[in-house]
Amino acid sequence: MTALSMAGAVHAGPVLVIHGGAGVIKRDMSPAREKAVRAALTQALQAGYAQLKSGKAAIDAVSAAIVLLEDDPNFNAGKGAVFTHDGKNELDAAIMDGFTLRAGSVAGLHRVKNPILLARAVMEKSEHVMLVGEGAEAFAKEVGIALVDPGYFRTEERWQQLQKALKEDRMRKPHADEETAKHFGTVGAVALDVAGHLAAGTSTGGITDKRYGRVGDSPIIGAGTYADSGCAVSGTGWGEYYIRTVAAHEICMRVTQMRVPLDRAAAEVINQEIPSMGGNGGAIALDADGHIAMPFNTDGMYRGWIGADGVPHVALYGDEDDGTGEPLPSASDE
Repeated sequence: MTALSMAGAVHAGPVLVIHGGAGVIKRDMSPAREKAVRAALTQALQAGYAQLKSGKAAIDAVSAAIVLLEDDPNFNAGKGAVFTHDGKNELDAAIMDGFTLRAGSVAGLHRVKNPILLARAVMEKSEHVMLVGEGAEAFAKEVGIALVDPGYFRTEERWQQLQKALKEDRMRKPHADEETAKHFGTVGAVALDVAGHLAAGTSTGGITDKRYGRVGDSPIIGAGTYADSGCAVSGTGWGEYYIRTVAAHEICMRVTQMRVPLDRAAAEVINQEIPSMGGNGGAIALDADGHIAMPFNTDGMYRGWIGADGVPHVALYGDEDDGTGEPLPSASDE
């Protein structure tokens, strides 16, 4: 297991950082899949950056980027969501405006095409923060958020992943790589706009073969998603551990209250605190000065960022330069 943390110097102007999930296993990536993932990440960066460049708020950039990723079946969110033990797709999402501390969250969705848009609607058009299941979908219908037939989310690849997991359940011999594949796969974005305001958002299909209405960290404000005036974080990993450490909020509190540099704060939580409890994963983080951190402790993490020059930077693997210009630390550096 690697323990990589990548942090950029100050990036003046608007900044957008995205992830498409940790737990990437390089040997499992075909050239065609790799090309498609890189293209999708690039398109998401460009879509979000267009919002920032036009002077729109960070929350608009986060929404735009995540919608692109939700619509792409290569990611475990929206169209590419994994299956539960019962053969269903259950979607979760959250979004938070760091300037106002308003937030919206949804969980247990089966028919909402873009959960991040419903999370934003909860934030902007309701008096609540979190809605779940049938109630959330009833609200979606009321406010005009697109609903689809549950079959929209089905992909053959995800279905076969469930069949493999069910077989492993019966044999009770899960391999480490399969466990990684089960617990990872989320999309997220954090943004800094021209006014200096931050926002964060996360969307996920959960974990393959999940049962009992399990909800992970992604829709829980402070665990997988958090933003305030000085810091924004979106996580991707073994959600139970992100909930127990309140990971996203913990990173931001170290930055804003303890004045810990962003890269160090993110690495301490993601690459030290969570692994010490038995979990793993990654995160993207951004502070009000434009510093970027993308720590992860898996083989790879789909990730990318774009700054004032409008040039998208995308990376997938742990040994790959992410374009920040910073050297890649080894596990011993953590």
